[in-house]
Amino acid sequence: MTLFPKIHQELPSQTAGPYVHIGCTPQMAGLETIYGGSHLGSKMVNENTLGIRISISGKIFDGTGTPIKDGIIELWQADAQGLFHSPAENRGKSDLNFQGWGRQPTDILTGEFHFDTIKPGRIPYLSSNKLQAPFISIWVAARGINLGLHTRMYFPEEVEANAEDPVLNRLEHQNRVHTLIAKPLEDGMYQFDIVLQGENETVFFDI
Repeated sequence: MTLFPKIHQELPSQTAGPYVHIGCTPQMAGLETIYGGSHLGSKMVNENTLGIRISISGKIFDGTGTPIKDGIIELWQADAQGLFHSPAENRGKSDLNFQGWGRQPTDILTGEFHFDTIKPGRIPYLSSNKLQAPFISIWVAARGINLGLHTRMYFPEEVEANAEDPVLNRLEHQNRVHTLIAKPLEDGMYQFDIVLQGENETVFFDI
């Protein structure tokens, strides 16, 4: 009998490592038969989804400026009406043809991620009558990131809405707001790169 409790080693479920991909994007780990042959969360829209179709692509960069090739990105957003995909909460008013959530791994060769979705509507800020600018919440995980990172993507054409957005206005360092604004490409395409550390580090939120 020992007087001291046994110190247990860290279990696989408590680490990031390859287990993130095995559980979240099994096709990337070679498990092709799970979820019908496609990543869970890979399709956010269908042919009946309402709203303006957009696509978002980008990369995750580490502190050296190197693209991270084993990352996972999740998007969470409102539909075109500014409602989240919650039939119970919205009493069926939200667009049930819109998933409201997506997940993709970064490409193992290029480090790029890509989503096809819609532009979200504006939603209220907490319980106030203020509206937030259209935004997409983003969650990032990768090797070495044991707690996922939370950030947001805003739209460059929403100049007035971004200027009055209560979240953007609360940022202490206003010179970093640009790290949350996507770059317009063409025909509803946006580029949003995420920098984990160093110059032009993306703003992350404590959620």
